[in-house]
Amino acid sequence: MKIRIELNRQLYLQKVHGYKKESYYLRDSVFEAITSGDIEKLKILISSGMIKLSTEMRVLSENQLNNMKYHFVIIATLLAESSLGSGLGHDEAYMIADIYSQKSDKAATCEDLQVLLEDMCLDFAKRICEIKKDDIISIHIRKCIDHIYEDLNADLSTKGLADFTKLNVSYLSKLFKQETGRTIKSYVTAAKMDTAQNLLKYSNLSYFEISASLGYSSQSAFTYAFRKFTGITPKKYREKNYEVNNYIEDNNLF
Repeated sequence: MKIRIELNRQLYLQKVHGYKKESYYLRDSVFEAITSGDIEKLKILISSGMIKLSTEMRVLSENQLNNMKYHFVIIATLLAESSLGSGLGHDEAYMIADIYSQKSDKAATCEDLQVLLEDMCLDFAKRICEIKKDDIISIHIRKCIDHIYEDLNADLSTKGLADFTKLNVSYLSKLFKQETGRTIKSYVTAAKMDTAQNLLKYSNLSYFEISASLGYSSQSAFTYAFRKFTGITPKKYREKNYEVNNYIEDNNLF
C-alpha cells in the first residue's frame, strides 16, 4: 500500500513538473562512437561536454552523490549491453562494467564520478577498437601487439620485436606502420603511457616501481617520457586524480 501511495505521488509530481528523459541514456552519437571503437570522436564528445552525469537525474537516493552513483551503475550496465554487439565478449564487457561500478562506490565527489564515467567510456571504446583491428591485422603484427602489452618491461625496440617474431627489421617496421598507422616506437610509448596513467590512478605503486615495471632505466627517464607524452609529471598526474583513486596512500606521494 505504501508503495502505491508513493507511486501515485511521484506520478503526480512528474505530471506537474514535466517529465524529463533520463540523462543516463547517453546520446546516440556517444554510443555510436563507443560501439564503433572511434576513440578520437569519443574524445571530442567528452571535451564538448556530451558525456556528463547530471544533477537532474531521477531521484534514486536523497543523497546527491549516492544518487549519481546509482545512475553510474546503470550507465555501466547499458555500455556493457551495447558493447556485446560490437564483438566484446559477455564476460569481458560485464567485467569492465563491474570494475568501474566498484570504483564508483569509492568516489568521494560528483566530480570523481564524472572522471570515472569518461574513463569508462574510453576503456570500452579502446577495447572494441582493438577487437575490430584483430580482423585486419596480420598474425605477425598481432603477435607483436600481444607481446607489447604482455611484457612492457621486455626489449620492445624494433630489433627486439623483429627477433621475437623472426622477421627482418626493416620488413617488420614497414609492415607495422602499414597495418597500425603508427611506428613501433610510438605504439610502444603509447602503450606504456596508457598503462602508467592507470597505475598512477588506480594503484599504490611508487613512481620507481612503475618506471621499473615499464622498462625504464631510471625513474627520471620515466618522468621525462611521461611529461613529454602527457604534458605533466607523474606526480602532478597522480595528485590530479587522487580523489578518484582514494585508496592511494599519502606516503606514496612525493
